[in-house]
Amino acid sequence: MRTVQHITFAALAARYDAFFIDQFGVLRDDEGAYTGANAALRHLKALGKTVIILSNSGRSGEYNAERLVKLGFDRAGFDHFLTSGDVAYSILANETGGNAGAMRCLTISSGGDRNLAERLGFESTEDATRADIVIISGSEAERVPFSTYRDRLRPAAERGVLCYCTNPDRHKLVMGGVTAPGAGSIALAYETLGGPVRWFGKPYPAIYQHAQSLISNIAADRIVCIGDSIEHDIAGAVGAGLTSCLVRTGVLATSSESELALISEAHGALPDFLMERLTP
Repeated sequence: MRTVQHITFAALAARYDAFFIDQFGVLRDDEGAYTGANAALRHLKALGKTVIILSNSGRSGEYNAERLVKLGFDRAGFDHFLTSGDVAYSILANETGGNAGAMRCLTISSGGDRNLAERLGFESTEDATRADIVIISGSEAERVPFSTYRDRLRPAAERGVLCYCTNPDRHKLVMGGVTAPGAGSIALAYETLGGPVRWFGKPYPAIYQHAQSLISNIAADRIVCIGDSIEHDIAGAVGAGLTSCLVRTGVLATSSESELALISEAHGALPDFLMERLTP
């Protein structure tokens, strides 16, 4: 196995023209913005770089961009905020056409979010026995027992109702650096109950294709993807044929380099670069 190269922010900034940067675990966590993250984005823009925040969030990029600004980030620090929710909407709006209004949708999310279902014109329902579609966009597993999610979803899964998972992250970072099961873990549980799942977001290719369509003037070998998850950020970049950089913040902050190597081997995805954190 090749050796991962440790790199500085300055060296990375000098080498690439476009930056696909993860949100949670790279720029912020549930407690707020990471020190130096906003300055890093501003520095990249001052150098004339293109910056796209690429996030496994079921909510829209517009919503997430506004939330970043409220946390103290400068809106001028990034060109686009693209989420797995945006990609799912783009694809599903085309596929459902004029039939959306007849579909009853059960949404599993955080904070009562029903954004995707509302944008697509689905009728929302809380009853899995009546649902025609299930959307899993978020998790509150830090306070909701995982068994509750399984019990709630079982009637839909056993009927073979199609589930759209718009946030495939299996773990979420909560306060104090603690992790809890993410939306991806709930969607995996849905599969084990017999339900079919369609996945959107990193590491799946559609989100990278969508991001590259926004910067068609920049060659693939001039793009670098920065993230904190090997399973999602690094594997997604590898699958898209893009350079990747793993930061040592977020979900793998306490993992040793030997542990990182094992995780990389398990997912067939070794980062090109390793950086302590995103800061100039």
